[in-house]
Amino acid sequence: MKRLFPIFSILTAGLLVFAFYQAIWVAPTERTMGEVQRIFYYHVPSAWTAFLLFFINFLASLQFLANAKPSTQRAARWTVIAIGVLGAIAPYVPAVQSQLPAGLYPSSVATTALLIPAIYLLIGKFFSDQALDMLALTAAEVGVIFCSVVLVTGPIWARPVWGIWWTWDLRLTTTLVLWLIYVSYLVLRRFSDSAQTPKLAAVLAVFGALDIPLVYFSIWFFRTQHPQPVIGGGGSIDPRMMRVLLINWLAFSCLAALVCSARFRLEKLKRQVEEAQALESLLGSGESATQSKAQLPLSRGQQ
Repeated sequence: MKRLFPIFSILTAGLLVFAFYQAIWVAPTERTMGEVQRIFYYHVPSAWTAFLLFFINFLASLQFLANAKPSTQRAARWTVIAIGVLGAIAPYVPAVQSQLPAGLYPSSVATTALLIPAIYLLIGKFFSDQALDMLALTAAEVGVIFCSVVLVTGPIWARPVWGIWWTWDLRLTTTLVLWLIYVSYLVLRRFSDSAQTPKLAAVLAVFGALDIPLVYFSIWFFRTQHPQPVIGGGGSIDPRMMRVLLINWLAFSCLAALVCSARFRLEKLKRQVEEAQALESLLGSGESATQSKAQLPLSRGQQ
């Protein structure tokens, strides 16, 4: 992986430059908003990337808690698989299908549902208990960065379009709450030295992830000032814009993977150093105690 890191870094940098060129010069200008709409190619991919990272944090935290006992580990695995299967079947049930927003295809819902157990099982296969905790922490840190980009670019886009920087719209408010939840998660991880901190943080992450569907579906089921979705939901988007959007999302996803990889290795090295220091301190204390016991009979003999 270390050998591939420089190559992946160069490819990611090239992809980011290409995506920037596509967003600024190739994508057509939006008819009503004009040039300011080009921030769309950074605002939306940042949100999608943040959601993906928070979702990984959720699955890693869930497995970290479930792995405490073999019974809970098996129960969690089969529960996630059952949710994925039911989620893949439910959209094709007429009663459920009629409740889906216009333009949201059952196949899209089914595919998303099947991805949940697939990613869950992949994470469990390649990450052990401590690695799960490090993965959750890494995903949360990088996810907060991308979510911050969303909260910054949103008002910059809204000011010339709405005439205001911020409004307590449901989509905006729930996104801010999501950001605050994960910032709280990072604060807990940073300033708490308790042995129970990883478990407490994992519980917070599991409950915090419940806000992600609310953020995503807020403009589907509620009347909000935020623009309605242009992908699904009865919306439409120019194919050229869609292509540029996907290119930028791919570039942002590669950047997120690159940063997560580097941050994961850094966290792993940090914990190895802390364990070595703790072991050295323990051995040093043991040697001091041994020397004290060895000197005690000599002192008595001298007396």
